[in-house]
Amino acid sequence: MSAIQFDEGRLMQVLVAPIVSEKATMVAEKSNAVTFKVLQDATKHEIKAAVELMFKVEVKGVSVVNTKGKTKRFGKSVGRRDNVRKAYVTLKPGQELNLSGEAA
Repeated sequence: MSAIQFDEGRLMQVLVAPIVSEKATMVAEKSNAVTFKVLQDATKHEIKAAVELMFKVEVKGVSVVNTKGKTKRFGKSVGRRDNVRKAYVTLKPGQELNLSGEAA
C-alpha cells in the first residue's frame, strides 16, 4: 500500500484546518492523536500521506468521522450548518505534533 503515489498539490489541500476543542485535546492527551477537518472526498490514505508530508511525522492510523450539519433558526430565517468530515490521526509512539504554535 505504501507504493501509492499522490499528487502533492492535492495533498496540500486535503487538510482544511486543525480542530482545537475540549474533546480533541482530551483525545490528543489520551491516545497521541491529532484531529483535523478534511475535504469531504478525502480518503484515509490521502490524509495519512498529507500529514506525513506537511508535518514530517510518522502516522500509525487514521479514523474518519462524517458529521451531518444541523438545521438552525434565527428568527424567521432557517439556515443549515455545513457537513464536516473529521480525521483523527494517531501518531506512532515518540512522535509529536504541536499545533499550538508554542516553541518546544
